[in-house]
Amino acid sequence: MPAQIYYPFTALNFSNRNCFLTGQALSSDEEKIQVFPQWLMSRYNLENQPLKMLDESMATYKDLKIPCSAQINETFLEPLEAEMAAAFEMGYDGVKTLDDIKLFQWAGKLLYGIIFNEIQTGIRQQRAQGEEFNISQSIIHKFSNLHLMLQSINLPLVFDGFKPYSIFLFKVDNNIDEFYYRDEINTLTFSLRIKDFGLIICLQDNGANRKYHKEVRDKIGEAILHPIQFEEFCGRVFYSAYLFNRLPEYNVLPAGEDIYVEAMPLRGMSSKPLFDDWINKTYGQVLESFWKNWGFLLFEIIKNPEQPMSFLFDRDGNLVNGTTIELSR
Repeated sequence: MPAQIYYPFTALNFSNRNCFLTGQALSSDEEKIQVFPQWLMSRYNLENQPLKMLDESMATYKDLKIPCSAQINETFLEPLEAEMAAAFEMGYDGVKTLDDIKLFQWAGKLLYGIIFNEIQTGIRQQRAQGEEFNISQSIIHKFSNLHLMLQSINLPLVFDGFKPYSIFLFKVDNNIDEFYYRDEINTLTFSLRIKDFGLIICLQDNGANRKYHKEVRDKIGEAILHPIQFEEFCGRVFYSAYLFNRLPEYNVLPAGEDIYVEAMPLRGMSSKPLFDDWINKTYGQVLESFWKNWGFLLFEIIKNPEQPMSFLFDRDGNLVNGTTIELSR
């Protein structure tokens, strides 16, 4: 009998009595795991650091937990975390050796854990006001597909001829104790800058953003980036993820003991490009946010509307050597 996929969004089941990954009933509300793994929180002293939620309320990193069966945690998640911790400790060279499916699973579990907490809060707030929980169908579609893909952690799920994600990994000349995390839930985009690397993952684009930025990514190659250069590339990817205008569709096909996931063509019935038009003023606003640490303002960034400020490339389109950039960190 093929393994059974769990679909929590069908009945909006976000109870602490069910495992987030399998839906199986738990013995108590206390059977939980941390969203941000303990090894990461301990390394960067994150436990009591503030984290802003979508409703503008503040939580701490250690506050974010998800219900998870002890068996699932011990059998699947703890080994995944141990592999990630060892690779991350080695830095760029360690992370580069990881199977990118593992990176996707790890980042996806983290981002889904945040989503789970956001949905729980939303359900509580709307019920307290006597209202039914309301969430857009397109968002449910994205979140549900992400959860489906995450079950590759514990089920024999096979991505048939495609990868549901785009991953970008760079060498970055970071301050050794710096921890910089960012996510965008609506587009399911994730970035992390620590040690000597920067990592960006678009979790539900079937590789579209990887193709969209291929020319820029190839120009960078193995160069060591200044942090502001990495944040510039982050800005490009987060903005293109916003411009991506498809909702990927999948066929799920059980075959023997395995479950095959087949991606439907992104172009579908539409002749419209996969990405909406790039608008430099909007991109400049994104960059202003990503460059907040360095204090650049929108009017400086788009002083030339046809060629926004860049630390990655000079006026002739050549890659800037990160060691020549003199900015305080």
